[in-house]
Amino acid sequence: MAKMGSRKHLKRFKSPEHWPIHPKENKWTVKPSAGPHSIEDSLPLLLVVRDILKVADNSREAKIIINNGDILVDGRARKDYKYPVGFMDVIELPKSEKVYRVLPDHKGRLILHSISKKNAEFKLCRIEDKTTIKGGKMQLNLHDGRNCLVEKEYKTGDVIVVEIPEQTVTDQIKFEAGTIGLITGGKHIGELGKIKEINTTRSSKSNTVLIETDDKKTFLTLTDYVFVIGKTKPVISLPGGN
Repeated sequence: MAKMGSRKHLKRFKSPEHWPIHPKENKWTVKPSAGPHSIEDSLPLLLVVRDILKVADNSREAKIIINNGDILVDGRARKDYKYPVGFMDVIELPKSEKVYRVLPDHKGRLILHSISKKNAEFKLCRIEDKTTIKGGKMQLNLHDGRNCLVEKEYKTGDVIVVEIPEQTVTDQIKFEAGTIGLITGGKHIGELGKIKEINTTRSSKSNTVLIETDDKKTFLTLTDYVFVIGKTKPVISLPGGN
């Protein structure tokens, strides 16, 4: 089996398809650090600064900008140029007053969607798992790798609204019929629609969700691909003006 590279580097032709780099320009590219998102679901901060935002002409300049603390991720300065940036992360450039949210496009690529400063005061996090810890408190395991303690009852698949950088939970969007879902995987990735039905199976088959788009078209997708972003309308801005 071909190796992806060393612990510090990654061969370009082995990098995820959604990375904005040419696989044959150089042999190596930066390898993301271990962090909140996997390699397949993230972008190294250096690529974001140099290749997407284009605020640096080369790796050296990008590293200086990052090391100076000029790039905030979820409200906190990240000085590791390998830091993995992923879905729903909020990226801010305080000096230029520009803010972006990481979202998928219709081809499955991670893009930076420009948002307002007010829209950048919070982040949406989906509950992937939950456990009861000592003292009876509930610990939520979220899609971006973080954990948080709560006293209120939540269910797997629900999305919480987290204030950043304080990390305070301010609201909940339940994974239920009638809410608005953003599709994060499969052939309908990047599409938006209302959840009409949630189909739970008792077999080994995956649970599915029936989605209805604004033009009244419907399709089935896996529950794991549905990320609720609003109770009756999206609470975040999306590409295309949704």
